[in-house]
Amino acid sequence: MDTASVKVSLANPRGFCAGVDRAIEVVERALDLFGAPIYVRHEIVHNRHVVEDLRSQGAIFVEELEEIPDEDSSGRNPIVVFSAHGVAKQIRGEARDRGFQVYDATCPLVTKVHMEVSRSARKGEECILIGHANHPEVQGTIGNFDTSKGGSIYLVETVEDARAIEIEDPSHLSYVSQTTLSVDDCSEIIDELKKRFPEINGPRRSDICYATQNRQDAVKQLALECDLLLVVGAHNSSNSNRLRELAERLGCESHLIESAAVIRGHWLEGKTRIGVTAGASAPESLVQEVIERLRNSGPCEVEEVNGIREDITFSMPHGLRA
Repeated sequence: MDTASVKVSLANPRGFCAGVDRAIEVVERALDLFGAPIYVRHEIVHNRHVVEDLRSQGAIFVEELEEIPDEDSSGRNPIVVFSAHGVAKQIRGEARDRGFQVYDATCPLVTKVHMEVSRSARKGEECILIGHANHPEVQGTIGNFDTSKGGSIYLVETVEDARAIEIEDPSHLSYVSQTTLSVDDCSEIIDELKKRFPEINGPRRSDICYATQNRQDAVKQLALECDLLLVVGAHNSSNSNRLRELAERLGCESHLIESAAVIRGHWLEGKTRIGVTAGASAPESLVQEVIERLRNSGPCEVEEVNGIREDITFSMPHGLRA
């Protein structure tokens, strides 16, 4: 950075949301109550630092249940935690059939979407899911749609998909969306779907979660005031990627970084105001490391930007409650 003092603005809110807090606490409480090992299907949240910390405490992360033995090292039925992204009904059935003791860390806002697609499936309706194909939340949501009543679920990723999709029964059609999508991206797709299918029904309230909306609103403010925005988060984190994309759409140079170590000096050259935020699965410790890196690069003044105060909490699964 230049020798002149640079203003560094910290977005509010940023970092962990209630769903992420709950998911991490589910694993930690299970470890406290039952001891290691605790098996976690998929990354509990999309952040390598969080995963490594829980792994050091005795959590074992697997991609599929078939990786879990029928008995753990102590001879008990394995204790399994489902990640915050949610799972398909088939996964729940497999865990039940194998006698696993399951604690579900699925974010309640993701569960809400699962309930919506299950309701459409029971009615034999068609359902469109707006989301990204390879994201575990999307895979879990599709896996909660039972096609036995005659309905189908379709995935739409872009406005172009919405223009091209063919629906068997447009008169009985609804839509839902992945919780971590950009509000702006969703609105364009929804407008196109409503234009093509005037009878389509949406959820009574937006599927975009409060944390996604709040963090995007904070980034909109910073992007208009800053000439660089650093988003702390994992590259496989949907909500973190959306924050970076949003800032760039508003004309602000933006980089998604997993840690302070990847910040490049030339990013900072000529910058007078730098914004810093974090995706919903990034711990505050990583943000503070970024601030320290910026301070070491030259004189800077750090300010906390006023924003919405989040006081939402989600209860623990039965059996882990204090």
